[in-house]
Amino acid sequence: MAKNLIIGLLAIALVSTGIWGYQQQTQGQTLQIQAENNYQRAFHELAYYIDQIEDQLGASLAMNTRRQLTPALAEIWRVTSLAHEMIGQLPLNFVDIGKTEEFLFKMGRFSYRTSIRDLDKEPLTDEEYETLEKFYDYSKEIRQELRKAQALMLQQDGRWLDVEQALEQTEEAKENEVVTNFEVMNKAVEGYSETDWGVSLAAIDDLNGELKRALEEGKEISEEEAKDKALSFLNMNEQTEVDISKTGNGLEYPAYSIVVNDPNHGSNYYMDMSVYGGEPLWFLQDRQVSETNKSLNEAAEAGSKFLRKQDKSSMQLVDSKQYNSLAVLEYVHLEDNVRIYPDQITLEVALDDNDILGYHAISYLINHKERDIPDPEISMEEALDNVNPQLEIMEDHIAVIENDLGEEVLCYEFFGVIDNNTYRIFINAEDGEEEKVEMLEQAEPVYDFS
Repeated sequence: MAKNLIIGLLAIALVSTGIWGYQQQTQGQTLQIQAENNYQRAFHELAYYIDQIEDQLGASLAMNTRRQLTPALAEIWRVTSLAHEMIGQLPLNFVDIGKTEEFLFKMGRFSYRTSIRDLDKEPLTDEEYETLEKFYDYSKEIRQELRKAQALMLQQDGRWLDVEQALEQTEEAKENEVVTNFEVMNKAVEGYSETDWGVSLAAIDDLNGELKRALEEGKEISEEEAKDKALSFLNMNEQTEVDISKTGNGLEYPAYSIVVNDPNHGSNYYMDMSVYGGEPLWFLQDRQVSETNKSLNEAAEAGSKFLRKQDKSSMQLVDSKQYNSLAVLEYVHLEDNVRIYPDQITLEVALDDNDILGYHAISYLINHKERDIPDPEISMEEALDNVNPQLEIMEDHIAVIENDLGEEVLCYEFFGVIDNNTYRIFINAEDGEEEKVEMLEQAEPVYDFS
């Protein structure tokens, strides 16, 4: 009887294993179908958006009035953003399309900044018109290569999962025709860097380039020095396990990629540190925080203490939010009692033990400098005349912000409430114009599913 029982149990186990294997195989096939569908959708939408960009650029070249040109440029900016998003959803990690992405990024910024300008007072210059013509030529070349790749995949019933697999094997990737089309597309827009971006927009550059210039005068540090700086920054002892390497070629600024083991929490810190100057750009600890033992005020105190230790004692807390058991704190540089918003640092603090889990200082490193801050041309009372009278003012400050044209302007900053919503409003301290209105996000509710 025992023998029959064992045979029966083995049979059940065998059948169960077969069912489990079949379910796993079916589940795997379903995930593959979903992934392929997402890739195909992103690819075809990308081709559609590039078509729209070319059409809008072509139409804008024939326009002569602000009434038509402003919305056309705004639409180019909108569609360019969508095209960027679709590129990010394709499995192209190993394909060099950096020039194409940078071209789209700069074209979007050019279009946006030109669209918000008063084109009646500042019409397009000859150089900017030539820039639009070059955009049009480059967009045609991008579209042609994308359409070739699209036709190829449709003709051969191609799959993006196969492209993804080929990209992981260097030799096969070289022979993949779809990949070749993307590489040709990237090559076609290399000349965009010589484009004249217009007198008022000559300084447009991507974030990597701005950061590179901000850091390049610093002293070069070795891997060992970077390791010591990282441990000191994170307040870890010298025996802590550290893995360090130089970042890849995708970044213009040279940096060390650092992983620091945190045995106390069973997790790691991930950090980027500049090779020149040894500045931590950002770090993040990959642990889940499930308990809330500290208040938002206690987290803010811990954040301020951390910044003082890093010789950044001039930072002032301007915003704090709680997301479940995590506090997100925004600090800006304070100079002569003026808030300098471009010099911003963001911290994430664990509300179980007040550990600093996240640090992001790229905006601070790019923008921090000596400034000659002017006196306001108008009084605070005059500035208040341009604020919605329904706003109940709770706080006021003097601040320097970046406007939509990327220019620093001195403003009066007002915090107020309308119908339980909190707003931050910046009024230009020179001419009284409303520069920016923000509705501040409410803290995420703390969900308890226990």
